[in-house]
Amino acid sequence: MEKNIQQRATNCLRIVLYGPESTGKTTLAKGLAEIYQTTWVPEFARTYLQEKWDHKKEVCDLNDLWIIAKGQIKLENEAVKMANNVVFCDTNILVTKAWSETHFEGYCAPEIQALVDTLHYDHYFLTQIDVPWKADDLRDRPNNRKEIFSHFENLLKEKNAAYTILTGDYEQRIQQAKEVLNLLKS
Repeated sequence: MEKNIQQRATNCLRIVLYGPESTGKTTLAKGLAEIYQTTWVPEFARTYLQEKWDHKKEVCDLNDLWIIAKGQIKLENEAVKMANNVVFCDTNILVTKAWSETHFEGYCAPEIQALVDTLHYDHYFLTQIDVPWKADDLRDRPNNRKEIFSHFENLLKEKNAAYTILTGDYEQRIQQAKEVLNLLKS
């Protein structure tokens, strides 16, 4: 198992859209990238797990998490090469840890934890659960949203990460994010 995963060096801000499933992370990452004329990093897990579901009707297992971690960092490293002062990550390794812990009885593989401890992000936008949950092939926790949101936030607190909770509709969330980004960029 390859253990030497590193982030590409960059001077741009690394901003993570972070939170439970179906809280608007992808929409916000795309929207913010458009506003700031930069790149965004799609969620590797979504494509990978959708293909797994489509071909085998199988859901994520522990063995998938390391593949997801490597794939996410690879996408991020490609995106920062083309970024314009800021890159928006639609998820990151801390989401992988949160997902692992909420789906596998609190377990997080040491390799995932090591990445959580070493990879750097400048700010997290934690997406509140105040938007409707939308079903798809991969989403599986419509009834545990408060509990999962709390877990996500607790991980940020444990990591002592800088974060802002985004609430409201899309436009409100974009405005909140822009206010934070203006401060970070100054």
